Amino acid sequence: MSVSASNARGEHGERSTVKPVTRITERAPMKRFSESAIATPANFVTVARLLLAVPTLLLILDRGASWLTVSLWFVLACTDRVDGWLARRDGATRSGAFLDPLADKFLVIGAFVALGVRGDFSWAAVLIIAVREIGISIYRSFAGRRGVSLPALKMGKWKAFFQFLAVGIVLFPPTYEWATVHDIVLWAAIALTVISGLDILRRGWQQQTHRAADAL
Repeated sequence: MSVSASNARGEHGERSTVKPVTRITERAPMKRFSESAIATPANFVTVARLLLAVPTLLLILDRGASWLTVSLWFVLACTDRVDGWLARRDGATRSGAFLDPLADKFLVIGAFVALGVRGDFSWAAVLIIAVREIGISIYRSFAGRRGVSLPALKMGKWKAFFQFLAVGIVLFPPTYEWATVHDIVLWAAIALTVISGLDILRRGWQQQTHRAADAL
């Protein structure tokens, strides 16, 4: 028996076989919609949130804490995550990038103003929230036109959570009388609102500085 033949057999005289290695390449998931699409599931959810926000804000202004009002507020707060999930699944669109923040700002500012009118929130808190949300939205719009991307980070998500929570605690009948808890959650929301806004300004300034340095 030749050396090559003996090497081809294993210890027990069985012929060894070498199986080729197959490489599996993962393909990126296909997006269902292009950036210019308008009629998307995420946009439908966002528009539905905007439509539902109007009667909800009127109920907050008229009734304040009630089971109906807090139930509608809970639905609006939860669907904030739904349209974001749909956008990530199907593909982000320019229309969605405009509508989703618009719905959030309209809902939050509207609720804070309504509770300010009722005397549940101080007007100082309402003013801080409104100025920050509107001002940062305008800044992001101008920065985006200059090619500066300022996506929401984890701090911004916590900010939104505490804003919705601050309103929800006031609307929830069993916790309506918990004034101390209201103040703690409200000012935690305001602190996160201010800090996250300053962080966006910092990131925008850094990107513009780097762009200017690269251009030299």
